[in-house]
Amino acid sequence: MFASKRREKIVECLHQKGQVVVKELAKEMNVSEGTLRTDLRLLEDEGIIERTHGGAVLANKKAVHRGDSFFTRSELNYPEKRAIGMQAARLVSRGQCVLLDASSTVLELAKALADCDYLTVVTNGLDAAMILNQNPRINVILIGGVLRSGSRTVEGVLGKNVLDGIHADLFFTSAEGVSIEEGMTDFSLYEAELKKRMAANARKTIALADHTKLGRRSIATSVEMAQLHTLITDAKADKSYLEKIKGVEIMIASINDRK
Repeated sequence: MFASKRREKIVECLHQKGQVVVKELAKEMNVSEGTLRTDLRLLEDEGIIERTHGGAVLANKKAVHRGDSFFTRSELNYPEKRAIGMQAARLVSRGQCVLLDASSTVLELAKALADCDYLTVVTNGLDAAMILNQNPRINVILIGGVLRSGSRTVEGVLGKNVLDGIHADLFFTSAEGVSIEEGMTDFSLYEAELKKRMAANARKTIALADHTKLGRRSIATSVEMAQLHTLITDAKADKSYLEKIKGVEIMIASINDRK
C-alpha cells in the first residue's frame, strides 16, 4: 500500500472509530509501528490528527471526507488562506527580496506574486519555487536541505550558508499555531530552526495565520511574538484574542476582496 493510501486509511479509521491505537493498526495494515508513527507525524504536521499516547485522534474534526479522499492541509480553510495570501501580496514592492516559508498559507501568497516584476524570492517550498520560477522577472533561490518524507518541503539548516549571505526585506511565515506566550510554533524542530534563521535575516517578519491557528501551540517556537511586525488573519479571528496581542500590527483579510 502506498504511503498516501495508507494515510487515507488511517483517517478513514479515525472517522469510524474516533481513535486509533498504533499497535493494533500496524498489525491490521501489515506495516511496522515505526512506519505508522511516521504516517501519524505527517498527518499531525498537516493539522489533520492529534497524536496521543500510543495512538491518535482527529484534530478538531478537521479531516473531512471528499469522496474517497480527505482534505489536505492546503485545502483546509482555503478561502481564508487565499484571502490572507492576497492581502500579504500588497505588502510586497517591486525590487524587494522576500523570504517565504513552505506553509500552505504562504503558498497562496506565492500564487498572488506570480505576475510581479523584479523580485528576488528565497524559499524552502518546492511548490512556491516552481510557481514563481515560471516568471522570468522573478529571481528564485531555493534553500537547500532535507526533503521531508511525503511532502514538498525542504527542512533543516543545510542551507544556512545561503541564508547567511541574504539580507531580505520581508519574511512571510505561517505555523501550526500562534500564541501570545509561545509565539509561532511548529511540530518539526528542524522546520522551526530554519524559520528562526530566516527571520533573523529579514528586516520585517510577517505572520500569515487563519483564525484556527490563533491560540494554538505546538512543540517548537519558530518566531517569538516580539519578533513579529505584522499578523495577517481573517475575519473569523477571535477579536478579544487579537486585542491581547500587543506591539504587532494586525491586518484582517476579507474573503470577498478579490483585488
